[in-house]
Amino acid sequence: MRSSNRTNDPPKRTIRGPGASLVRLSDLPRGVLRDIALVWLADAVVGVSFGAIAVAGGLPLWVPVLMSLLVYAGSAQFSAVGLLTAGGGPVAAAVTGLLLNSRTAAFSLALADDLGRSWAARLIGAHLITDETAAFVLAQDEGRARKAAFWISGIGLFLAWNVSVLAGALAGTALGDTDKFGLDAAFPAILLALVLPALRADSAARRASAAGAVIAVAAAPLLPAGVPVLLALLGLLTARRGPRRPRTTAPGSAS
Repeated sequence: MRSSNRTNDPPKRTIRGPGASLVRLSDLPRGVLRDIALVWLADAVVGVSFGAIAVAGGLPLWVPVLMSLLVYAGSAQFSAVGLLTAGGGPVAAAVTGLLLNSRTAAFSLALADDLGRSWAARLIGAHLITDETAAFVLAQDEGRARKAAFWISGIGLFLAWNVSVLAGALAGTALGDTDKFGLDAAFPAILLALVLPALRADSAARRASAAGAVIAVAAAPLLPAGVPVLLALLGLLTARRGPRRPRTTAPGSAS
């Protein structure tokens, strides 16, 4: 007779979330870990670009490295460093980064129960929330899968981002004259790549982006660097949707 304490299941690899119960790789549905790994790789490539451009643009090596550890927000970091290297002030850079990263507040509300019960788990988990981790969690239906998706994607992404930023920053110090590499075009190219999915999917986002671009271009010759970017946020006013009108049918048509 088989003992009730005996099992034939193979040992399961685990990752321990801070202050939380064990998170098992086997809790992830099939194929999710592969998708997570692909996101790690993609973000590592962007991280190398960020580190190299920040240092090549004249910032000390410690700035992109420390920013990646403490701020940890790709689009906000790109925008802040872009403003700093263009001559903008630190206040404008910080405000722009905060505004761009404010969307994670909504993610925090949606994912709070998936981080864990302890304060340590929630504080550390809040720092790891990104667009990618939120997407992986919200795509799962079951609680254990959601928790595993968050911690596995979040910890791996944090490590991949910071290691790649350091590597890029070290490479940036060896580039010398960066004008011949055209790195000044990398900031707008990467930022455009970050927002393209939203622009394709949402007409309101397209209206807001177009209006913001017009405002920024018009203000650029008149105001200090960084201020036109903040003024471009006024373009969000064009994204307001009016009340949805009831659908009407033509006379004589079928309902």
